[in-house]
This record gives sequence, structure tokens and C-alpha cells, in this order.
Amino acid sequence: MQFAKPLPEYLVKRYHGWKATTYAENRSWYMRLAEDGQHPRAMIISCCDSRVHVTSIFGADQGEFFIHRNIANLVPPFAADGQQHGTSATVEYAVTALKVAHIVVLGHSSCGGVQGCFDMCEGKAPELEEKTSFVGRWMDILRPGYERLASGDDKSRLRSLEKEAVLISLENLMTFPFVKQAVDDGMLSLHGLWNHIGEGTLECYDPNTRAFTTV
Repeated sequence: MQFAKPLPEYLVKRYHGWKATTYAENRSWYMRLAEDGQHPRAMIISCCDSRVHVTSIFGADQGEFFIHRNIANLVPPFAADGQQHGTSATVEYAVTALKVAHIVVLGHSSCGGVQGCFDMCEGKAPELEEKTSFVGRWMDILRPGYERLASGDDKSRLRSLEKEAVLISLENLMTFPFVKQAVDDGMLSLHGLWNHIGEGTLECYDPNTRAFTTV
């Protein structure tokens, strides 16, 4: 493993700072988490984007959320094909093992993954069409959302596609038998959110109006 290098010094310093302050002041809490295991009430599916800080948005502490992050906060359809499925595995674990009460899909503004899907569907990103593009094949999940977009300018259509990423994921979650069963039994609820990074606003999907409204 000659390619593995020591941790960058700035991260080492940050770790020591955390250990000497946050950890030291809450050592008993961390010890309890380690001994008792995790019991999160909610699973959050969010984007890998470094600007999306889920625990900060909700003021959450360690142990509160079971968090999964991927490109454009997408959930693929259920596929029991014997292959490796990272996102599907986290959903399965959250619902069947942790028995979370809520699954929240959190989308956001200026999403690079959604932009890539938009460009690809517009024929402006041939590199993403290549079979060797992991990003392109992942963003294929969002193609049905692109096909549902109304006409308009690119900016408004892109914003709509960011929210379609949330809706597509919610729809796909319901294709998982154990998710549907938990929802039907009243043991699990699904929620769709969209966050405007610059304005700090949060919108929630309302199935009654079929629109996102400010929280």
C-alpha cells in the first residue's frame, strides 16, 4: 500500500483541537454512544456537496441521524440483482436494522450532479454519455425527472430538476418492499426537502399541493 500517505498536517491539527475541546467536554456522551450503539430516529439522504452540512442545518448531535451522501442525493430503484448497491444497502440497514421512523431526502441549490444530468440530457455533455462515466450512469436515475420538466428558461428548469431529484428518490424508495411495508404499517414516513444554500431557506414537498413550500 505504498500509495497511502500520512494525513495532511492541517487535518491532524484539527483532530487534536477537537479531541482537546469537543470530545474532552463530552467524553461521557461519546462513551455512551460507543457502548450503547446507535439509535437514530431519522435517516438523511443528502448530496456529497461539501456545502451541504446536514447536522448544522438541523442542529443535530452525534447519534441523531443515520446519514448517507451521494451525488445529487439520488436513490436508485429497487434491484435485487446480486450486485453491489451502496445506497440501497444503507436504506435496507436503516429500515430493517435501525428501524428509523423517518427518511428525509435533502436536495439543494446549485447541485453539480443535477447540472451534469441537465447538460447530458440536453446533449451538451457527451463525456457523461460514455459507459465508463460513473457520474453519467448514476445520473441516469434522474432522466425521468428531466423528461417531466416544463418548458422555460434553463435556470428555472435546472431549479425544477433539483427538486425532481428529491421526488424521483422518494418514488424510488417506495419500490423497496421493506420501505413500502414500513410506510403502509405506519412505522416509517418519507420526507422531501430542498435547501437554498445561499439564502439558508428550506422547502418541504407537500403532496396535497404537489409543490415545495418554505418551512
